[in-house]
Amino acid sequence: MRTCLLFLVLVGCSPGTAQTYLPNQQHAPGAINPKVTQTNLHSTVCVLGWSRSIRPQASYMNQRKAQQMRELNLPATSHDYHEDHRVPLCAGGHPTDPRNLWPQPITGEWTERMKDQLESSVCRQICRGDITLEQGQAIFLAPDWTKEYMRYFPR
Repeated sequence: MRTCLLFLVLVGCSPGTAQTYLPNQQHAPGAINPKVTQTNLHSTVCVLGWSRSIRPQASYMNQRKAQQMRELNLPATSHDYHEDHRVPLCAGGHPTDPRNLWPQPITGEWTERMKDQLESSVCRQICRGDITLEQGQAIFLAPDWTKEYMRYFPR
């Protein structure tokens, strides 16, 4: 007589944990810095150190991250996330508007390092004039930044 076992495994995801490598569209749709325009790029975002000069204090970023992690019911601890600007400062993203901030995972398939790599490439293109400020911002306002990453850096 043969005995067979059937294992049934159900895996589910709560809304707060699904695809945390993407900004939550409702909580972080993105926000643009009105002080940055196509005509003043070379006196704002293209000046070495400009992004650093407008970056919010760590205390503000940590407070936002903790609040968003609670709102989104994210797993793990705050040390597992980096509070990121959806539209990077170097592409004219707003530095403190909560709509432009989201907790980005530090580890996993799509990490902060990968998005930073895309940001650097796009921002260089903006400053060289290869793409417009609006085109650069659109890359980060799209629902899935990983698709643009794959276009820029095919695996």
